[in-house]
Amino acid sequence: MEKNVSVGRRKASIARVHISSGKGKITINGKKLEEYFPQPVMQQVAAKPVNMIGSAKSYDYNVNVCGGGFKGQAEAIALGLSRAILLFDEEARPELKSERLLKRDSRVVERKKPGFRKARKKEQYSKR
Repeated sequence: MEKNVSVGRRKASIARVHISSGKGKITINGKKLEEYFPQPVMQQVAAKPVNMIGSAKSYDYNVNVCGGGFKGQAEAIALGLSRAILLFDEEARPELKSERLLKRDSRVVERKKPGFRKARKKEQYSKR
């Protein structure tokens, strides 16, 4: 893997982040951050590592993300951006770690079991 590429995962989403020198611009699948995530909350979640670290604004981030929904993709992008920032600025680690941006959240949807309606929901018991 190249030196300027990092990966972030969350639920069913995978985000590959390519980092290059620039002015802090985040491009996701060829679109600006504001176009890709119209909701301001998702924009904040995805861009949190770049907004926290001042030196991170001197790089441009090109993100390819696939799979999952908006929330999973935003959190995968945040992890990928955090890892990308560490490639060039190792001193940012304590600040990112304190905000829990370097740990992969491994929770995924539980599978449906046979004979159940959902993962744990059973048919209603009928005595007669």
